[in-house]
Amino acid sequence: MHIAFTEAQHAIADNVGKVCSAFDDTYWSACDREARFPEEFVAALAKGGWLGITMPEAFGGSGLGVIEAAIMMHTIAKSGGGQAAASSVHINLFGPHPIVVLGTDEQRQRMLPPIISGQHKVCFGVTEPNAGLDTTSIETFATKVPGGYRVNGRKMWTSTAQEASKILLLTRTRKKSDVNKRTDGLTLFFTDLDRRHITVERIPKMGRAAVDSNATFIDDLFIPEEDRIGEEGRGFHYLLHSLNPERILVGIEAVGLGQDAIRRASKYAQERVVFGRPIGQNQGIAHPLAECWANLEAAYWLAMRAASLYDQGLPCGAEANAAKLLGGKAGFAAATQAMLTHGGMGYAKEFQVERLLRESMIARIAPVSEQMILNFLAENVLDLPKSY
Repeated sequence: MHIAFTEAQHAIADNVGKVCSAFDDTYWSACDREARFPEEFVAALAKGGWLGITMPEAFGGSGLGVIEAAIMMHTIAKSGGGQAAASSVHINLFGPHPIVVLGTDEQRQRMLPPIISGQHKVCFGVTEPNAGLDTTSIETFATKVPGGYRVNGRKMWTSTAQEASKILLLTRTRKKSDVNKRTDGLTLFFTDLDRRHITVERIPKMGRAAVDSNATFIDDLFIPEEDRIGEEGRGFHYLLHSLNPERILVGIEAVGLGQDAIRRASKYAQERVVFGRPIGQNQGIAHPLAECWANLEAAYWLAMRAASLYDQGLPCGAEANAAKLLGGKAGFAAATQAMLTHGGMGYAKEFQVERLLRESMIARIAPVSEQMILNFLAENVLDLPKSY
């Protein structure tokens, strides 16, 4: 079996790479140091039409699949911007998918073109402090009122909420105690991030300072009926349309970051001379880097297999979750080895690997923990009893 990209897919990597090449280490270091959102980078991608790569052509998108989105996000992550670059745009690729699949014609026409053009930035309001990975236990509640809903609650780790004008928001419309199945009674909205009723507080964090994460407090927010996506009470099921693409993209972004780290480490190992020879001549340096390369390749192609299955409409839950698991681990291991290869200079911001190492932790934690992925694989692939 021959595995190869098409000419058009190669062109995606080439053209996205050209956009990324305008943003060098100095740019990304400044965004990280100043905790500044990479507006110029996102605008450049929007100008090229890349924010709509998976959106229907009828609304200004390219109508392509998760394979093409994965190629794009892999290229972005390995360009030097790491998770900061990837996180600034990847919600555009998977977040609005429930609108594409389940929105009315009016909603798709109203909601999608501004996202594709970059006019509207979107944040994702799902996680809550008292629920964590147990999404069915969220407490943010939308009460039905004439013409729409009144929402109260709080969200946690809401990325890009400092810049966003729109929020994809998951709420309860029936209490968990009042439904037969815990996945019922949740409702999905896409609406204005109305700062008169939504308070956004930035969370200082270890890495990816350029892309904000936030605690979000919702106080008596009115959401009009026309901003509800699909049926009331079916929001959890609709959210599933985004989960597998999200896992695939996060996994392959971690791979791209790791490959950038290994590229930097290999270059340093060729140039750094100690005891009269380049340190890359020592197997203690060379072998760990080579092993990282192999693990990154394996994670890359599993992510591509998962994307291919998704685009064919075939089951891909196991592959998507495993791609996120292996990508996160391989990216972290590569960034760690790059730091060690640089020795003391790896700790200096000049060489960038300390930034990549800090950012590499994200894919091991979010959007789902490695332990929950292993629970899923054990139960659904190995047919073992559910453990939680």
